[in-house]
Amino acid sequence: MKTSETSQLTYARVAGFTFLFYIVAGITSMALGSQAQAADLLSLLQSFSALVLGVTLYALTREQGPVLALLALTCRIAEAIQYGESAIYFAVGSLFFSWLLLRGRLIPVWLAQLGVAASALLVVVLPAQLAGLFGGPTSWASSVTWLVWLPMLVFELTFAFWLMIKGINVGQIEKQTLPSI
Repeated sequence: MKTSETSQLTYARVAGFTFLFYIVAGITSMALGSQAQAADLLSLLQSFSALVLGVTLYALTREQGPVLALLALTCRIAEAIQYGESAIYFAVGSLFFSWLLLRGRLIPVWLAQLGVAASALLVVVLPAQLAGLFGGPTSWASSVTWLVWLPMLVFELTFAFWLMIKGINVGQIEKQTLPSI
């Protein structure tokens, strides 16, 4: 295995593990609710996870479109430092990274398409909720919130395990012929 392939596999496995950690920290934080100290710690760990995901996903997708990958990384950084509406930065970053994964055929097309669709749904619905539609600002008590986040949960869990077990299609990176954005 070449050094670049080893690096790509390492980035993929770190990203996969970090996705799982990020999800567990987020769900646990929501479950704890008002237990401030534990929730604050989990929020900090989630922010750090967003940074790790941004860097590793950038490393995996930069050959598919360096500018778009950098913009997606920037969104993950904004997500990590925002406490208000960080979900929109998450959604936009996820949309760009998923698009690059699809464009480069780095993961199975069906999985990348799920990521694009789930992210696009969030990019549309989250601002609409802020505008008072779909039950108003995001509330985890709302069934609409769970319905729009469920496809993203399915994508991220599947993607995390895919990255840890299979990695990405490194051969596609080397055969890349599409112009970069």
